[in-house]
Amino acid sequence: MEKFKTIIGSLVAGILVASVFWVIYFNKESELIETTDIQHFEKMTGLEFTDAERDSMLQGVRENVEGFQELRDLKIENSVWPSLLFNPLLPGMEFEKTQYSIDWKLPTDVRVPEDRTELAFMTVAELSVLMQSRQITSMELTLMFLDRLKKYGPQLENVITLTEDLALEQARRADEEISVGINRGLLHGIPYGSKDLLALEGYPTTWGATPYKDQVINETATVIKKLEAAGAVHLAKLTLGALAWGDVWFGGMTRTPWNLEVGASGSSAGSSSAMAAGLVAFAIGSETLGSIVSPATRNGVSGLRPTYGRVSRHGAMALSWSMDKLGPITRSAEDAAIVFNYIYGPDGKDPSVYNIPFNYNPDFDFANLRVGYVEAAFEADYPGKANDTAVLEILRGLGANLVPIRLPEFPTGAVSVMLDVESAAAFEQLTLSNQDDQMVRQIRNAWPNVFRTARTVPAVEYIQASRARTLLQYEMHEAIKDVDVYVVPSYGGGNLTITNLTGHPCVVVPNGFNERGLPTSITFMGHLFDEGKVLALARAFQNVTDFHKQIPEFARN
Repeated sequence: MEKFKTIIGSLVAGILVASVFWVIYFNKESELIETTDIQHFEKMTGLEFTDAERDSMLQGVRENVEGFQELRDLKIENSVWPSLLFNPLLPGMEFEKTQYSIDWKLPTDVRVPEDRTELAFMTVAELSVLMQSRQITSMELTLMFLDRLKKYGPQLENVITLTEDLALEQARRADEEISVGINRGLLHGIPYGSKDLLALEGYPTTWGATPYKDQVINETATVIKKLEAAGAVHLAKLTLGALAWGDVWFGGMTRTPWNLEVGASGSSAGSSSAMAAGLVAFAIGSETLGSIVSPATRNGVSGLRPTYGRVSRHGAMALSWSMDKLGPITRSAEDAAIVFNYIYGPDGKDPSVYNIPFNYNPDFDFANLRVGYVEAAFEADYPGKANDTAVLEILRGLGANLVPIRLPEFPTGAVSVMLDVESAAAFEQLTLSNQDDQMVRQIRNAWPNVFRTARTVPAVEYIQASRARTLLQYEMHEAIKDVDVYVVPSYGGGNLTITNLTGHPCVVVPNGFNERGLPTSITFMGHLFDEGKVLALARAFQNVTDFHKQIPEFARN
């Protein structure tokens, strides 16, 4: 215990400079550390100590290293939370305490198309109407989507595991229940896919990475359990870039159906690619620093990144405990609202989740709600500017009085080192065992190198980054306090990094195509735990545009 207290209290707690790391890893003897090693550390961190100070530090550093080894010997599983939790809320923030009933305003004139393959590109809202009116069955939909997954999945490389037996059983049960008047809600009988960082008992959970390709976790993630309770049908575990980075996994590169020579982006690559190709009715993805926004953009689909602390991550691979978020990837913002309604809220297992209502009114009130736009981001010269500018004109045409806002100017790159450090901790055993050599991507800008490099970040600097993050939260609150929602280019103004650090919710939807024929997107942002207004604004935009209805030619065959 005394050694552990020394670790926590010491100036160099958590520090393992590269030269010291290799000495300890191969020799396991802290006595080999000398004052010259401390001098190497000084160079790496911009510090300067005297000879006397180094001599005084030496014994403490040696004891720390012994403690580091004791911690490593514990072999802490990826699922174990740190004792420190990120809180997106600032003191004094208050939220609606009452959950009001939602009038989804579902379409009433939905009919089964003559070409029944068009069902693959209908929205969840439309399919739900067809299901409840018994114009189609869950089994019919499930068999159709399974056929499409088998046909297109290998070409797009977006499926890791088909859960066919489970899907057929869930579809059969849904049809039986619906036939006797049991109604579990809008997702009853609707087939979907999940990103393969979510555990599903009885099936591999590979995290997209070679060292884990045979891993079976004997539990089911809360999100999947909630969807099962809603009567949804689980079709497949979809690809992700290895350990949630990029679109390259142990089976190859996931591709967008808009151009099979182009990757689907990541890390929710499979979820977005499958949605765009009509292989699932909706999908679950995750985002830490762009992993819903980026693939939703590349594949021309809609994605909701909820507020941090909205959706339980129990049973999901941990990459960054203070930044990971789970959310739906769908054909429309309306669908994202429907799916979100079934997956948000506490489960007693994820300590970060808040019990705050989701109050959603599908009709956005342009007369009484203030819409901001990030002026500097729209004024910049960047690809896709014409499509984004057109969005502002559409919103004005709908009645929006757009208010210019400025996002904080902040060293977010320095704060983002928290992600590197947390991910290195989450996958420490991968580094220590050298199994990181099995990862497909071994370039400088890939996880194996990031995990190693992160070990050189002093614990003090991690805490300072966390404190700076608190300052960013205050600055962000001040920047958007006079608007209810705001619109921003999806990669503009530093918004993507800022809001992933502060935990604000966003909805990304397609808004056109670029010169290469690939989809582009626009992002709608909201206040913490106010997904309802953001989704309503995105829905209003999609009600007068048809970008989300476009189908890639590849998937029509």
